[in-house]
Amino acid sequence: MNTPERRTVIGLMSGTSADGVDAALITTDGEDFVEFHGGLTLPYSEEIRSRVLEASQHNVRLDELLRLERDLTLHHAQAIFALEKQLGDLAKSAKLVGFHGHTVRHIPAEGVTMQLGNPWLLAEKTGKQVVSDFRRRDMARGGQGAPLATFFHQALFHDKTQAIAVLNLGGVANLTWLGADGSIVAGDTGPGCGLLDEWAQEMAGLSHDIDGQLALRGTVQQQLVKDALSAEYFQRPLPKSADRFEFDHIDVSGLSVEDGAATLCAVTVGAIAMSAQTMAEPPAILWATGGGVHHPVIMSMLAEHFQTVQTIDQLGLSPDTLEAECFAWLAVRSLRNLPLTIPETTGCSQPTTGGFVTP
Repeated sequence: MNTPERRTVIGLMSGTSADGVDAALITTDGEDFVEFHGGLTLPYSEEIRSRVLEASQHNVRLDELLRLERDLTLHHAQAIFALEKQLGDLAKSAKLVGFHGHTVRHIPAEGVTMQLGNPWLLAEKTGKQVVSDFRRRDMARGGQGAPLATFFHQALFHDKTQAIAVLNLGGVANLTWLGADGSIVAGDTGPGCGLLDEWAQEMAGLSHDIDGQLALRGTVQQQLVKDALSAEYFQRPLPKSADRFEFDHIDVSGLSVEDGAATLCAVTVGAIAMSAQTMAEPPAILWATGGGVHHPVIMSMLAEHFQTVQTIDQLGLSPDTLEAECFAWLAVRSLRNLPLTIPETTGCSQPTTGGFVTP
């Protein structure tokens, strides 16, 4: 049996918080072999960030959207150059890029999604082959288009001997449940840090709830949490997917800044726990990744619901660049025509590959 080719590849991710572009370098075969080389985040300017958030929340003029896509793509190219400067010849030798772009719309119930990013421009600026547009083939086959990290999580934990779960705490939280028998279920559980970030920005003038300084001083309003989690979305089983702004009905505006932050943390964790309770068995370990692992209140609340909670940095991995590394892995997988999604992870009608290849 031939050993699959291992490729050194760059992954790029712009998360819903619109803080900047994560860039990372791995060597992988698109299956179980993954070697991590490092990564970085190139922050957006306040001007670009405000334009991204405006496009994500409101209907903007088409010409402005096209200019934003151009500017976002150029920023992604700069992230690649910064990564090459940081990691040297190994990064420069990478000929392939996994390019997610920035999601400005994701409406799975209507089968539509939009990630801004021009793969042709990125390919010309960097001289590298680009794989992009990872979601739309899945949605064409009836899938939710997300989450896409599920098989990557499975690859990272391919030697597990017990049921585990991997939780990504981004703007939206998504959960991968991996059974000891090889079974797999995944989906977006609900809000991650998106609502909390927005609350901290509007009410405290902070980019996010830094070190939990707001939520640590607050008291959870349990009735509000109960009311929030009674919404239809939270009653649906996995697989399911959500837009970052699908949860704006969760209203803590009548609370103090601190109580609002603590209550939003409880909504996030409550939704995760509800999804986990539908699994065939509880995970022996919940592995957490994403920006939310830095929030002490969210992490302590998770520990109240799960047997063992650990962050992936305990495995020598970076919770801040794992999504970028995932899209590097997905790029190789796309070139090999291997499935990125299955019915159990997105609800698609059959195992589905994806990714558009720009030479």
